Amino acid sequence: MMSAADDRLQTGSTTFFPVHSRLTAMPTSSRGRRQDPMSQLPIFQNIPPGTQPEYFHPPYRSSLKRAPTRPLVLLPQTLSERTGPVFGHAAVTTSDSDLTSQHAGPPGGERIVVNGRVLDEDGRPVSGALVEVWQANAAGRYKHKLDQHNAPLDPNFDGCGRMITDADGRYRFTSIKPGAYPWGNHHNAWRPAHIHFSLFGAGLLSRLVTQMYFPGDPLLEFDPIYNCVSDEKAKLRLISWFDWEHTSPEFALGYRFDIVLRGRIATPMEK
Repeated sequence: MMSAADDRLQTGSTTFFPVHSRLTAMPTSSRGRRQDPMSQLPIFQNIPPGTQPEYFHPPYRSSLKRAPTRPLVLLPQTLSERTGPVFGHAAVTTSDSDLTSQHAGPPGGERIVVNGRVLDEDGRPVSGALVEVWQANAAGRYKHKLDQHNAPLDPNFDGCGRMITDADGRYRFTSIKPGAYPWGNHHNAWRPAHIHFSLFGAGLLSRLVTQMYFPGDPLLEFDPIYNCVSDEKAKLRLISWFDWEHTSPEFALGYRFDIVLRGRIATPMEK
C-alpha cells in the first residue's frame, strides 16, 4: 500500500529477539487436565473489506508490480503470531523522541508535537511497543542519498526518531512539519505532508508501517497512496487532528494520532 517512491527511505536498526512466552508451559484445568495454551490467547478479528489498502490500485503505479496475481492463502494463527517477539528496550533513550534537538542548532520549519495512543482491537493500550518515525524536512527532502529532489537539505534535521509506549499505550515526539514533495508517479504528482510510523513489540510478528497525514491538506484528494483505501471512514483514521492540549505555548503546535492495530476500526497499514 502506502510505501510510495519514498518507501526505500525507511529506517530502523533495532535488534529484535525471540520471545520466551510463559504460555509454553501448558496450564492445568480445575479437573487436572492439561489445557491448550492457544485457547488462552485472543483471536484476531477479521478486517472488514475496504478498510485496508488494496494490493492492486492502478493509480499507484508501484502496485502494478507489487500486487499478488493469485488469490491469497489465509494461514492459521499459531503461537508465534499470537505472542510475537520482543526487543531490547535499553537501546531507546528519551532523547530519541526529540527530532529538533539532535544537532547543535535547531532545524528550520514549523515545530510540532505529535502524541497519541497505540491500542489493540478492543481499545486496550499496547504498552512497551517500539514506535519509530521518519519524515522529510520542512522543504520536502529526506536526508538520504536516493532522494535527489532539488529542495534544500537541513543540516540540523535527520528526520528520524523513536520512542516506547508507556503503560497507557501513549507516545509523544517533537519534530517539524514535513513539506510536500514531487514523486514522479504521474504528471504533476505531489505527496501530501506525512510522517511514516513503524510499530513493533510483543504480539507483533513483524513490524507494522503506516503514514500520518495532516488535517486540511488539499493534496490528499489527489494522492493515490492515501486513496488506496476505499472505505472513507478508514481513510480518515490516517489523518491526525489538531490537539490544543498538547500545543506548547510559544514553541510548537500539537497533533493527535491514535493507532489501532487490529479489528474493524484498525488503522490502515502498508502491505
